[in-house]
Amino acid sequence: MKIAIFEDNLQYRESLELLIVTTPGMELCGSFDSTERLKQRIEALRPDVVLMDINIPGVDGIEAVRIIKEQFPQVQVCMQTVFEDEDKIFASLCNGASGYILKSSPPEKVIQAIREVADGGSFFSSSVARKVLKSFQDSPAPGVFIQLSDREKEVLRMLVDGLSYKLIADKACISYETVHSHIKNIYEKLHVKSKGEAVAKAIRQKLI
Repeated sequence: MKIAIFEDNLQYRESLELLIVTTPGMELCGSFDSTERLKQRIEALRPDVVLMDINIPGVDGIEAVRIIKEQFPQVQVCMQTVFEDEDKIFASLCNGASGYILKSSPPEKVIQAIREVADGGSFFSSSVARKVLKSFQDSPAPGVFIQLSDREKEVLRMLVDGLSYKLIADKACISYETVHSHIKNIYEKLHVKSKGEAVAKAIRQKLI
């Protein structure tokens, strides 16, 4: 599993580097203190997961997520930040982030987040998840009719719960390829391009 880091705090970046290089099954393929030449770096490194700081020199982390997901949709992005601000969290999700973890999280949570998003799931620090849910519940979006099949609703519910494609396949007793097919249909019906967008829309519009 190839990991790239975009983080301008030297001490924190070095702690992430050490964590990744000492974790079996993970490879540090790049570590940067800004988002300069972002597309060229992602193109050259082809990471599986990007750990992205929000306040970073160059384009900010939220805009960087949008660029990465538009150009390299297979790359999963996990935001790392000191912010628990609902607007930043929601903007990151809408731009395609698959995870949002606070920098105060212990190392084992960072590794868990990387593995979850790499495996097709999503990961949020517990305090962040509570804020997101509360924000959506306090300001629900206008109802829009979206016709999902019972199986698609089941798969979407498991996506919201943070399950990976493999775990969804096991739990629903269907093949990995069938899960991919259902998720493709869900994305088309919801008019989204990423798990983060699908999860945000599902919660915001109370589709499950």
